[in-house]
Formats: sequence, structure tokens, C-alpha cells
Amino acid sequence: MDKNSLPLVKSDSWLEPVSQAVAERYERFINRMDYIQNNYGSLRAYALADQLFGFNYDPVRKGWWYREWAPSAAQLYLMGDFNDWNNSSHPLVNNGRGIWEIFLDDKTYKTKLKHEGFLKVVVHSEKGAQERIPVYIKRVVQDENTKDFSGQFWNPDKPFNFRFNSPKLPDNEPLLIYESHVGMAQEKEGVGTYVEFKDNILPRIVKAGYNAVQLMAIAEHPYYGSFGYHVSNFFAPSSRFGTPEELKELVDRAHEVGLLVIMDIVHSHTVKNIREGINEFDGSDSQYTHAGERGNHALWDSKLFNYGKDEVQQLLLSNLRYWMEDFNFDGFRFDGVTSMIYFNHGDGVTFDRPEKYFTEGVEFDAITYLQLANELIHQIKAGAISVAEEVSGMPGLCNPISDGGIGFDYRLGMGLPDFWIKLLKDQRDDDWNIEEMFHTMTNRIFTTKTLAYCESHDQAMVGDKTIAFRLMDKDMYFHMAIDDKNLFVDRGMALHKMIRLFTISLGGEGWLNFMGNEFGHPEWIDFPRAGNNWSYKHARRQWSLLEKDYLRYRLLGDFDKAMIDLMKSHNIMLASAPWLLYADQANKTLVFERNNLLFIFNWHPANALPNYEIPIKETGDYRILLSTDDEQFGGFGRVDVKKAYPTFVKDGKPYMKIYNVNRAAMVLSRIS
Repeated sequence: MDKNSLPLVKSDSWLEPVSQAVAERYERFINRMDYIQNNYGSLRAYALADQLFGFNYDPVRKGWWYREWAPSAAQLYLMGDFNDWNNSSHPLVNNGRGIWEIFLDDKTYKTKLKHEGFLKVVVHSEKGAQERIPVYIKRVVQDENTKDFSGQFWNPDKPFNFRFNSPKLPDNEPLLIYESHVGMAQEKEGVGTYVEFKDNILPRIVKAGYNAVQLMAIAEHPYYGSFGYHVSNFFAPSSRFGTPEELKELVDRAHEVGLLVIMDIVHSHTVKNIREGINEFDGSDSQYTHAGERGNHALWDSKLFNYGKDEVQQLLLSNLRYWMEDFNFDGFRFDGVTSMIYFNHGDGVTFDRPEKYFTEGVEFDAITYLQLANELIHQIKAGAISVAEEVSGMPGLCNPISDGGIGFDYRLGMGLPDFWIKLLKDQRDDDWNIEEMFHTMTNRIFTTKTLAYCESHDQAMVGDKTIAFRLMDKDMYFHMAIDDKNLFVDRGMALHKMIRLFTISLGGEGWLNFMGNEFGHPEWIDFPRAGNNWSYKHARRQWSLLEKDYLRYRLLGDFDKAMIDLMKSHNIMLASAPWLLYADQANKTLVFERNNLLFIFNWHPANALPNYEIPIKETGDYRILLSTDDEQFGGFGRVDVKKAYPTFVKDGKPYMKIYNVNRAAMVLSRIS
């Protein structure tokens, strides 16, 4: 291969020193695909491991096969309700390739191997005999009394039939994601369910104007407070929230009402737990994960996959196919991509040279796995979405694989929330540099689709603060009534709206919001734990705050909906890059144009300036489409949103005069 032939290098001269490494990255993918084609027939066939392992019905022999890959094990025994938990009566047989299997024929076991029956597998190895949960099990439940987890044989009488196809976004509509957690989506102090989310939360998402929902914590995880990021059972939907069929009904209803459904997938690591998870399943520390210290993630207290193994690739790729084909998910947000693709996990590293992305400490096997994953996802479903949580800025992350890229559709703009937090924590309003703010929002390659956001679940976790709580803090408890005027709340309301509008109009081609943040949900997220006496008080969403007409939360929610509607109706996020027209640092006023709309932001704490002149691109009359200072959004109504704003020519250039009110933003459109 000509090392200079890949489009990724041709489009970025900075990559020329590593052009050979870029070519080798592509070659590794091609070689792997050739291997898969030659040995399995197709990538999808390679991703059918769950139809070999775990429990699968054989219609010819009339019975159930149970299989496990456990090359270092000495013996496996299946036990459960079907054999009165006898731990030695049902041995599995090793077929000689490290695959253990047992056949349970209908004649003997049809009345014994019952739907919802509990079971485990006993694995004998150098570590002795250990009771384990089958790796490919489709359902895992926890005993309320003992807190012990068990596998469950899942074979309902009637298979679930999806009624609705995935919706297709219009070409001119950005991806607008409502990041959600089923368990904490309800107002009650307890764990919400798939059914409650379907009935109560999906309508809220649609009403708010979003077109996609991202579901967190779907794969089973033993510790609720992990937010779903310490996965134990990759093929089992969390039973805390309901049954697999209830999750399927949730996805189907979402499609019915026009929402895409994205799953927050965790293939970056797995929980250390022995009894619940897949760690050391066959008694070795190198079955699915790397052996020794390389297999440990010190910061996350978890285990790291060996992506170079066929069996690991098949486990994870089959997992993607399973969620898409069996549950009709429309794609995935891949967690921890930076951690996956570097041996150093990106911790404390400055990526200032291209070699750091391609030749120094790069986990080649992980990158090849992600390329395979993206290829598979897009083979399975046209319009599927893959999002990378990646902070290093890996070149080619969202470029086509054939161009030398990794094949994701979107990257998360992770630097944006970090910027806002640092700004709000470390600087006074008077010291904000508006040109730096604009540069931070737009400092990206516009051909690489970015999901903009100013806060996600990460910023809402205990120990941190949402933007609303960072701005208003304890005053939110006492002064959110509409008729209760409070300077801290007034400032917080104004900046909350401005930050969101600034970020969504500049920061990306798509948008992500964590549930409740759109209306300034107070406080933090704190899952039940010993330190809070196992309370659910902060692991829920107080939707009633939004529904009380006398509180200002409703006004923030109304603004968010108006902002989302504007982004969709005027195709702002998918338009060409914004054009900076004016930056007045003294008055902290910034003006830019995007897709023929004029955006004016006055970040100054006090300077409200009448007859303020701003340069514009075209003469004509303008009208205001959206104003953060509008009274219907909790503002002061200082700007007349009904009047037309004419232009004039000075020194041969078009200008407009406005009342440039402080801590406010407005969006104008030319009407003539």
C-alpha cells in the first residue's frame, strides 16, 4: 500500500510523519477482516457467538444446548432448579477446543428446565470449585434477602414482536440526544422501571423536542451506584428495571413516537467480581482479560479486555449484534474509548505529537476491535449511530475506515463541559474572555461530527455540580418562585440559558442533554450507599418542579424547548461553520452568523447598552426569533421581540442598532 494514499493523511499534513502508521492501522483492519471472511464467512457470522454459547435450542435434536468457552477449567457442572441444585449430577463435556457443553433433551427436561428457573455453573479449576453465572446468560436476578445473583433460564411462551421500525432523521435535522437512566428517571425514592420510563418519560422527551434517547446502565451490573459502568453480564438487561420483554416494549414505543434509541455500551472494561462477572471464569486471569497488571485498570478498579483474542472479539461483537437485532437498538455510545486505545488510558498525557496517537503506547488490538465494531453496526442497520467517548482527539476517529479512520459517526465534545466548569469555578464574570469562549466552542474539525454538550451525567454526580447548581447553589432551595426576586437566581437563570444556547449553536453537529438538566434540576446525583444510609433521595428526577407554574424551573424548560425547536427549524447545527462578525471584549459582546441567522451574546454582568451598533453581513430588516431575556423564559423582557430591526450602511458596510442588554442573548433572522 502506498503510505501516502489514504485520504486521512492527504487531508491533514500534520499526519505526514506518521503516514506509514496510519496505513498500518488500516492494514491491520483489512487483515483481520480477511481472516474473519476466510474462517467464518462474514463479520456477522463471526458475531454470532451467543447462538453457540449459553443456552440455545436445537430444533433437530429437540432440546437445549448449554456451552461455555473455558480453556483453563478442569471441569464444569450445570446446576439449578432443574436438578435441585445438585452441583455434580450434570457435567459438561470438553469438546477438545476449550468449549464445554451439555445437552438437555425435551423428553427428560421439558418440565424441569422451566422459564424463569434459576441456575449457575460450577467451574473446577486451579482455584478450586467456584459457583459462577454463565457468561452468555440472558437474564440475571438478585435475591432480595441474600443479595446473591443467579442466572435465570429465560424462555417465554411468546416471543416479542416489534411493531415499529426505527425512525429516520431528516437530512437537515441534527441528532438531539436525551441521556437517561431508567432507574433514576422517576420521582419516587426508589428504582424506576422500563414500564414507567416507557409510559412517563418518553412523552416528556418527545414534548421537549429531542429525537433520540440514550439509555444508560442497561447491561446487568452488581452495584447500582456504578451508574452501569461496572458490567458483569453483557447479554442480560438489568433486572432491576424489569424483564427483557419490557425493555423491548420500551424501545418499540420509543420508535413509535419517533425517537431513536442509543445504548450506552461498556466494552472498555468489566467488573472484577468473581461471583457475578466473567473475570477469571475458567480459573485463569487471562481468559477474557489481559493477565497480570496489564489486565487491571487502577483508577476504575476493573479488568481490561484482551481485544486481540478471537473469543474476546466474538464476545463483544456478538454483544453489539445482540442488542441491535434482539432489542432493536439503533446504535451505541461507546464508553471509555480513550482508555481502550492507549496503554496509559490517556491519563496525564499531553497529545502534542502525532506519534502519540499512532506509535507510542497505542493499543492496536483495541483500535482494530473498534473498527470491526463500527463496520458491524453499520452493516446491521442503515442509519445506525456510533458515538465515541474519546478525549485525546484521536485523528480519524470519525473518518471512514477506508480513509484510514476508525469509523465512528460522532465524537463527544468532552472539552466543552470541562471548559464551562473551569470558567465558572475559577473566573469572575468580569474576567471572561469572550474570544476564548468562541474559540473553545469552535476549535474542532467541522467535517468530524461532534456531539456538543455543556453537562452530562458526569457533571451531575455527587462531588461535582450541575451548571444550575453551580450558578445558584442553595438559593435554588428558597428563591425559585417566579415572584421571588433574587440576584443569585437571576444571574443563574440568565447564564444557564446563555451557556446552553452558546454551546448548542457553536459546539457541534449534534446535542446531548442529561435528563432534567434542561430545566435546571437542582442538586446532584448520589446513588444509595452506606455513606448516605442507602437513600434514594438524590437518585431520582423531581419532574414536579417542572410542572409547578409558580416555579422558575418551568421557564428554563420552556426555553430549552424553544432553543431545540430553533436548532431544528433553521438547521443551525449542520450548517457551515459560524462566521465571527464582532467581538467587543470591553462590553463582553460577541456577534456571529450561522446559516443566515444573527446571534448576539452580551456576557457583561452590568453593561446594558442602548443604540449599540453591530456589523452584519446583509442589509435588510431583522426580527428576533429567540431572546433569553424574554419574560416567558424567566427574563426581564427588556427587548421588544415584536419590532423589526432595520439596518444602515456606514463606511460602505451594513450595521444594525440594538438595545444590547446585559447577560442576554438573542437570535435574529432577516425578513426583508
